[in-house]
Amino acid sequence: MENKKNLIVGIGEALWDMLPEGKKLGGAPANFAYHVSQFGLDSMVVSAIGRDQLGDEIITQLNDKNVNRLIDKVAYPTGTVQVEIDQAGIPQYEIKENVAWDNIPYTAALETVAERTRAVCFGSLAQRSVVSRTTINRFLDAMPQTDESLVVFDVNLRQGFYNKEILCNSMNRCNVLKINDEELVTVSRMFGYPGIDLQDKCWILLGKYNLKMLILTCGINGSYVFTPGNVSFQPTPTVEVADTVGAGDSFTAAFISSIIKGKSIAEAHKRAVDVSAFVCTCNGAMPQLPPSLTD
Repeated sequence: MENKKNLIVGIGEALWDMLPEGKKLGGAPANFAYHVSQFGLDSMVVSAIGRDQLGDEIITQLNDKNVNRLIDKVAYPTGTVQVEIDQAGIPQYEIKENVAWDNIPYTAALETVAERTRAVCFGSLAQRSVVSRTTINRFLDAMPQTDESLVVFDVNLRQGFYNKEILCNSMNRCNVLKINDEELVTVSRMFGYPGIDLQDKCWILLGKYNLKMLILTCGINGSYVFTPGNVSFQPTPTVEVADTVGAGDSFTAAFISSIIKGKSIAEAHKRAVDVSAFVCTCNGAMPQLPPSLTD
């Protein structure tokens, strides 16, 4: 495949999860780009870090994982998320504000990347600040507008860092929406149709926003891919879970990679489910996938 205009980009937050046992590299865009690269496709993470040691360590880890990047250094601290575990073992998150990934600049280099992007994945969290939100929207404007272009909005509702305007704009900009069952309940309440079942809500969103695909993940209760007139369902495999960090990002990466490589919706869906199940059996968001999952 000719990769020059087939770049697949994850744009948004790059950060450290500060866990009781130490820090772990986090951020959906990096997870997404890493897993896409394992399918032999040309991927890149776009974000911003601070001029500090934590930022340097992010670059080192991405280099170790061979993740291509366009990450600017800005005059804000590298992002961190403080993770506290309560007595019941439930994690509580405090996502620091006014950090580097809130201030991703739109540059000539980034515009060049956008012009050769076939697929992009972006979320709602990185749009909490006007700077990064503007950069993401300008990136989408600069992307080629073709029937083959995939613009993936991966909803990630965290703390209070979202509003109806950002969600509406993002859904209008995307042609693939990925959302989980809990997020769908919140979005439906916000948009004024809370009293119908999850599948009907998905059909409404698919039609209202003229989407190519809507991906709904429901944890242990399986996942769905809605396309105009059709729905694919896959049960969630039963595996021994090490942790679920990055599983959703690996699902998105495997699904989009498979579609770009010419797989059917059903084939891409099955591969995404298998990949995310494997990631759940590993510690951390970026394990190496076995060849059987990437062929």
